[in-house]
Amino acid sequence: MRSHGWHLTHDIDEHLGRAGDFLRSRPAPHTMALTVMERLRRDGPDAGGAGAVFGRLERAGGVRAAWFRLPGRGLSPTALTPEDADGLATHLAGLGYALPYVSADHRTAAAFADAWRRHTGAAPTLRQRLHLYRLGALTPPEPCPEGRGRLLGAADHDALLRWCDGFVTAVGETPAIDAGSWAASRFADKRFTFWETPDGTPVSLAGHTASVGGMVRVDPVYTPAHLRGRGYAGAVTAEVSRAALAAGATDVVLFTDPANATSNALYRRLGYVRVTDFAVYDFA
Repeated sequence: MRSHGWHLTHDIDEHLGRAGDFLRSRPAPHTMALTVMERLRRDGPDAGGAGAVFGRLERAGGVRAAWFRLPGRGLSPTALTPEDADGLATHLAGLGYALPYVSADHRTAAAFADAWRRHTGAAPTLRQRLHLYRLGALTPPEPCPEGRGRLLGAADHDALLRWCDGFVTAVGETPAIDAGSWAASRFADKRFTFWETPDGTPVSLAGHTASVGGMVRVDPVYTPAHLRGRGYAGAVTAEVSRAALAAGATDVVLFTDPANATSNALYRRLGYVRVTDFAVYDFA
């Protein structure tokens, strides 16, 4: 069977040795691949990487696209042309892959979903759409609420569990966050900052990834419902964004829900500029 130029491997080091420069060449749109690859490289099977598979498209002596799939998860490719999306769908269908979903920039996700339907009969359903923003010139909120940002430490772990559980409950994510699920959650390898009032009361939380290829992703940002509308989310987002820039980040990015006009307007005021949209299609 023709591979259409796609090469598959289960070896993260081999994959990064061939595709690492390509992923780092566009750190903003490749934010998910970069952070997942870094976690797998660092922690191996302990990061949920046992059985992970990676792919890259090589053409004319260079890597043109890449994808990964973690066990039990869907496909996450970088940007593909419709022709390359069809080639990848043909290749994976021929290998007998069963995919629960595809997650990518919206053009790629739509093109692959259509190709997957044609090759497998699996009907795609749009589950989620997200805006991807990249920080331009940081514009701190004015006026800024009283207080300060404080980086969380080991002594704050119990409080952090409660705040992250509050976040996943508020946005409808599963599973809930507790001491047992923390290590496997998407929050475990991030650093977190509280915005605290002058008396030391935490009122908003922001997390961020470690820098990979000069890219830092802000996630999550959470203010409890009874404290919203006071500027705390803008203050804590500006704080972690400023700290990322000060540490040498060249690309500071974040995802937003297109349906949340308030948060989208807030990030634009802070200097974030929309790069593209991402989409997730589930397969029946």
